[in-house]
Amino acid sequence: MSRANLEVELSGVKLRNPLILASGFVDDDPSLLLRAWKAGFGALTTKSLTPKPREGYKPPIIAFTKAGYLNAVGLANPGIESLPHLLSKLPEEAKVIVSLAGSTPEDFRYSSEKADKAKVDIIELNLSCPHVKGMGMDIIHDISYSLEVIESVVSTSSKPVFVKLGLTDTYLSLVSRALDKGVSGFTIMNTVRAMAIDIESLKPVLSNVFGGLSGPAIHPIAVRMVYEVYSEFSIPIIGVGGVDDWTDVIEFIAAGASGVGIGSYLFLRSVEKIDVLLKGVEKFMVDRGFSSISEIRGIAIKR
Repeated sequence: MSRANLEVELSGVKLRNPLILASGFVDDDPSLLLRAWKAGFGALTTKSLTPKPREGYKPPIIAFTKAGYLNAVGLANPGIESLPHLLSKLPEEAKVIVSLAGSTPEDFRYSSEKADKAKVDIIELNLSCPHVKGMGMDIIHDISYSLEVIESVVSTSSKPVFVKLGLTDTYLSLVSRALDKGVSGFTIMNTVRAMAIDIESLKPVLSNVFGGLSGPAIHPIAVRMVYEVYSEFSIPIIGVGGVDDWTDVIEFIAAGASGVGIGSYLFLRSVEKIDVLLKGVEKFMVDRGFSSISEIRGIAIKR
């Protein structure tokens, strides 16, 4: 089989392929990030880091449902000071996106200043976690406050800044105004606030009651959001949500994504299984006569 060029570019950052390890799928062991890089990802996203370490919620924090997976980790993380350690085993050529979370503009500014000094390529602002009070969706529902957070990072960071969007009615308005503040791109989308009830105990399954739904059920929603944002703004986008096979990757790219986040695909598979996705994407490109990812990006949009 002849080869297709899988390289992509995100705001000047060149990736060997469009597959990006989504935030939250590695713990505090730097060996796991290295393993993911060796498996073939084009870039790696850290778990969301806060200014200080967070313990998160008590178990159970994961639930399997007919629609996909629920998680309520509670943004458990070792804190931004751990970033150099988390990246310590990665080779020089590895591409890293650091995900940041917090409650105030000062939180995000502090963490972004720390990230600027580390070997990261893109800063991602997690403004849409669906299950932690005072963070995530509590921020993104307030556009003015979201813009304060964004400006606090963009004005001080030397790295491209991406904003991770969640499912809201106002995300297109936020995108427009965030671009005016200097945001480089967007990660679309976060998990969706949901819950599950155990019919034996008749109680919520998760200790936090609510969690974030991921998996195939949210994929069509994420594709729609990517399509709408790219068709209006033609900006760098990382599409995330419910990738279960290589066809989902192509769908995101055709809707306008430059990169595609891989998350729930790894719940029941090892990171090495992304090779299946890469081979599927490449075969599709060769079979259809596409020589580069850029030829597919946004092709579904009727301009």
